[in-house]
Amino acid sequence: MTESSRLVDSILDLVGNTPLVPLRKVAEGLPYRVLAKLEYLNPGGSVKDRIGASMVAEAERSGRLKPGGTIVEATSGNTGVGLALVAAVRGYRTVFVIPDKMSSEKIRLLRSYGARVVVTPAGVPPDHPMSHYSVARRLSEEIPGAYFPNQYENQGNPEAHYRTTGPEILRDAGPDLGAVIGTVGTGGTMSGVGRFFKEQRPTVRMVAVDPVGSVLGPFFRTGSPGSAVPYQVEGIGEDKIPRSIHFQYLDEFVDVNDRESFQMARRLAREEGFFVGGSSGSAVAGALKWLSKRPLRDGATVVVILPDSGDRYLSKFYSDDWMREKGFLDIGATARDLVARKGAVPALVAVEPTTVARDALALLRQHGIGQLPVLSGTTSVGSLQEDHLLHASLADETVLDRSVAQILSPPLPEVVADAPVSEVLHRFREEGTLLVRDPASGRPIGVLTRHDLVGYLSAEGGTNAV
Repeated sequence: MTESSRLVDSILDLVGNTPLVPLRKVAEGLPYRVLAKLEYLNPGGSVKDRIGASMVAEAERSGRLKPGGTIVEATSGNTGVGLALVAAVRGYRTVFVIPDKMSSEKIRLLRSYGARVVVTPAGVPPDHPMSHYSVARRLSEEIPGAYFPNQYENQGNPEAHYRTTGPEILRDAGPDLGAVIGTVGTGGTMSGVGRFFKEQRPTVRMVAVDPVGSVLGPFFRTGSPGSAVPYQVEGIGEDKIPRSIHFQYLDEFVDVNDRESFQMARRLAREEGFFVGGSSGSAVAGALKWLSKRPLRDGATVVVILPDSGDRYLSKFYSDDWMREKGFLDIGATARDLVARKGAVPALVAVEPTTVARDALALLRQHGIGQLPVLSGTTSVGSLQEDHLLHASLADETVLDRSVAQILSPPLPEVVADAPVSEVLHRFREEGTLLVRDPASGRPIGVLTRHDLVGYLSAEGGTNAV
């Protein structure tokens, strides 16, 4: 063993005391020392390890959780992992109820710890009988010996951060600390850290980062939560006001959207080496947005809390295909760009309704294509499919000497020229070919196939786009 090594009794002894590491590239140009607190280095991969250990220990002391019992919790995934980690060490069974918008990696991870995972519909109101809150509560009442931590109401949630996360930041950040910035969901992290600093160093600003669509920011600003709107980033924001959040310890809220969150998370991996989740991207994007207003004196230290690891989002925002489908991968291209780069095949090969079928077939073969639009002026009146034409001619050899108007297939589905590549990709999940129309002139300007899209993305190095 080296001098820095240490022997611990269990994996739970490794929860907490996460490091602070400077953000060098993404915060370049700011007159502040910006430090990231790497909560994803907890053994379960997230900040929620802290509350898992804390809530179970309190339940054991109070007698609400007895040997051989079952822990039942509503979770977006990370609190479940934190609880599963504790349960594995202490010998409890676990049942976790998770909304279906959460990544498949989280579900597999929970099951890897031996947990039973119940998946419920996302987007239903919190009081709906099928919400993950309601289902978890019902299961905790039905399962003998069950303990329902309920992180949304359990005051052991913020208490864990009051006792550990806050003191660690004060100890490690140095005397010039001006702000602590972090995301809010249950609010436990920022409420606990905020309470600590209001008592120990009240000049430190507590800045909460909330996803657009959450009710927390609106409630903080106006006293009314308004209506929740669906968003993609996981584990932060809420559709109700949890009892575990204490707004009196928070100074400001910053809103960030899904695109900002996911693109920043990808930047953190590629530019800083921090393989983090979307909520970490939210935290840094929100921090940079707030710091751009120059709210602190030059030279001040800022701590940004990065909640979880990126390994549970490989099928989501670390996937270029998923990012393109959702419209979050900004490669700046449109359907018009794809048409302009078709290569050897002309952008638009079309015929009129009066064109003789034999001539149309020759045109298809000349350009090596299987279908083309049939246009009357700028109006698409149908399409000509090579397979359909050949089958028809086998049944009646005179078909080739007639006009294509007599053997039309339905018109090709259309997309406007200014549609982003993400929309084109989405359309190609249902369609094989698209007619591209210029919205200003109303003219068809080209035909796109899946092959055109793949060729463009390959040429542009799409997997390297942010």
